[in-house]
Amino acid sequence: MRSGSKAETGYVDIDVHCPADGRLVARVPDNSSETVTETVRRLRAHQVEWEALGPKGRAKWLRKLRDWLLDNERHLIDVLQSETGKPRAEAAIEPALACDLINYFADNAGTFLADERVKPHGPLSMTKRLIKTVRPYPVVGVITPWNFPLAMPAMDIIPALLAGAAVLLKPSEVTPLAAVELARGWSDIGAPPVFSVLTGRGDTGAAVVDSVDFVQFTGSTATGRAIAVRAAERLVPCSLELGGKDPAIVLADADLDRAVAGIAWGGLFNAGQVCVSIERVYVEAPVHDEFVARLVALVGSLRQGTDDDGYRTDVGALATEAQRDLVARHVADAVDSGATALTGGKAGSTGTFFEPTVLVDVNHSMACIREETFGPTIPVVKVANADEAVRLANDSEYGLSATVWCGNRTRGEEIARRLDAGAVNINDAFSNLFALGLPHGGWKQSGLGARFGGEYGIRKYTRQQAITMPRGPVMKRELLWYPYTPLRGRFVGRLLRALVARDPRRRLSVSSRSNSL
Repeated sequence: MRSGSKAETGYVDIDVHCPADGRLVARVPDNSSETVTETVRRLRAHQVEWEALGPKGRAKWLRKLRDWLLDNERHLIDVLQSETGKPRAEAAIEPALACDLINYFADNAGTFLADERVKPHGPLSMTKRLIKTVRPYPVVGVITPWNFPLAMPAMDIIPALLAGAAVLLKPSEVTPLAAVELARGWSDIGAPPVFSVLTGRGDTGAAVVDSVDFVQFTGSTATGRAIAVRAAERLVPCSLELGGKDPAIVLADADLDRAVAGIAWGGLFNAGQVCVSIERVYVEAPVHDEFVARLVALVGSLRQGTDDDGYRTDVGALATEAQRDLVARHVADAVDSGATALTGGKAGSTGTFFEPTVLVDVNHSMACIREETFGPTIPVVKVANADEAVRLANDSEYGLSATVWCGNRTRGEEIARRLDAGAVNINDAFSNLFALGLPHGGWKQSGLGARFGGEYGIRKYTRQQAITMPRGPVMKRELLWYPYTPLRGRFVGRLLRALVARDPRRRLSVSSRSNSL
């Protein structure tokens, strides 16, 4: 962070404002593509020694970072609130989540990255020791959005570093300050120089994609698609978590108190700015009216405004004016098309607030149902039965996650297995995100690849390598090597046939001379 108005390179610095009140919080540089290239070069040079430390050596540094996060927790929460306008309770989750990620991956890195001894599948490989090992991609580029400025980078930086990669983080230009603090923490603990943060706008992110060996991107589907194209042109792998339009299904036997409370939180947490926010709700007709009445009462009672360290508000501001305007457009489109806002429905009088909103009489022609809103709205649809709810839930180009609220959990699981989504939580919201042994990835237009998933969460940042080694003494020359002769050729042909045939007649029959070597 700095107070100057322009970088020496001529790139105009980025002003970071608090969305709750518009005040200028800090300025950060808009780094050039040349800076990105040079940073990647330096990271690549140091990565070799970092990899050589092994999982235990690398875990030691990540655990020191965890302790730094805990020692600086209050300051980090203050920074998060200043750049996002989050309530204190929601900002406080991010450092704790980062520490949990460190504990899980640091404790398991040695096991997750261990060599695998592969059992020979047949006689052709029985004379060999077969080893499957992994090596990290030298430099991983992580590009993150503005909704979770600390937790979102941690989800990818931590496993990538433990895998042995060097990491370059490009945070959103809207909320870059927590990422800058994370880089300061890495430096403060004296860790090897294998983690860097470069702030900047879109051109900086494009330069990252053009420079690194693996791209991890979280953000919009449109940007993710462009990154996938560029990564494919360079033949480098990418993993993308993109947009969502997550459905909730409320069955007639659901515990309505829990369903209402869970859906309100799952739809309005972080002002609805979560990739896995509940953005549409399908309720079976027998309980629809009661569900809506309870939901409206709860949402209408939530406190919205600028928070400090007093935990005085429940719902914070949206990250940008553009996001507030998009939410307003979705609500206006719905109301103009016949929907009703039973509570909320308007932008706040200050900052980028938008009132928590419950919409009814909505349908699948409306933007609030078909497009990602990423705001504090909960559209509710009455359905005749569970089959209609599943059909409508699957009627979306997105497939990130979903929730099912029910009394009969066996039936809830049956419905979960019919939903086109990467994760389904039964009688809960977001719970899969805290189960690091489960994969978190989107279907359809919601992404490529996944994060977490036990060993996959760290191995995704590595390349597989196969190693074969003779088990015992070897011949001077293998039977298949040069020179080819009729005698050896016929012998090898018969041997191979005997090994691959699965019935006595074909195993013992003699192949024609034309097939011999």
